[in-house]
Amino acid sequence: MAGRASGKPSKRQGPAKGSGGKVRRSLEGRGATPPAEMRHWYKDKARAERIERESRGGASSSRTPSRTRRDDAPEVIGGRNPVVEALRAGVPASTLYVAQRIDSDDRVREAIKIAADRGIALLEIGRDRLDRLTESTVHQGVGLQIPPYEYAHPEQLVERARDAAEVPLIVALDSVTDPRNLGAIARSATAFGAHGLLIPSRRSAGVSAGAWKTSAGTLATLPVARASNLTQTLQAYREEGLFVVGLDGTATVDIADVELASEPLVVVVGSEGKGLSRLVRESCDQIARIPMNAAAESLNAGVAAGIALYEVARHRRR
Repeated sequence: MAGRASGKPSKRQGPAKGSGGKVRRSLEGRGATPPAEMRHWYKDKARAERIERESRGGASSSRTPSRTRRDDAPEVIGGRNPVVEALRAGVPASTLYVAQRIDSDDRVREAIKIAADRGIALLEIGRDRLDRLTESTVHQGVGLQIPPYEYAHPEQLVERARDAAEVPLIVALDSVTDPRNLGAIARSATAFGAHGLLIPSRRSAGVSAGAWKTSAGTLATLPVARASNLTQTLQAYREEGLFVVGLDGTATVDIADVELASEPLVVVVGSEGKGLSRLVRESCDQIARIPMNAAAESLNAGVAAGIALYEVARHRRR
């Protein structure tokens, strides 16, 4: 039996008020988090971090460039010390970039003076553009643009010797990847009468700002040729009457005893770690060593080239 009625009329429950779009809107949130560069504090923080990095004198930024610089593109070196050193060494340059509102010091003033004396263009630019030109390295407000080096053809090195009525002497580098070694070898080659350097197009240091500085200006007068295939170019030299002598610590003949030194010659220097590659070694007429104490496993490529070229020059003076 149904329950007893209370006698009071019941209140009819109507439909509850809906939340409408309010709840839906609250669930949607505020959208994606904006990237750092869109936040109001980003520019101040980035500027503070840049100032702190530059005040330390700077190791390179951890950011990597988005694309690799082409060999035929100009190089821009950054940093007050590197720029001043390059200018002092006579590195050919086309433009000196100085950031707007830079805090000048003795290095900046010296760089500007040298650039003005040498007729190098001086351009004041924003820091953002200088960041891009120096590929995000710590530039400290200055950058120096170096035009791409114009490499010679391998045949031109032989022609240079013949035009001077001299016995050809060429230095070839096999897998020497440190530009400072290339610069040091250029300096020794100039000192001992070589007619040029031959380097491979790949897996080898090119003529960069580092090479220019180490060469102490000798790259301005010593031509550097590039070979698409070092082995084939050495073979072409042999067909023209040049002998090829490679430096290797495992050889049984000392460089001082190489009789071919007085002949038209190519001296091949390998990398400090790997030495001569197999194909290049097989392309040599003779392999020679630099005698040294057993405690030293190998010599720096620049040092080895200097010793070998001295011995060649000594033979030719007899």
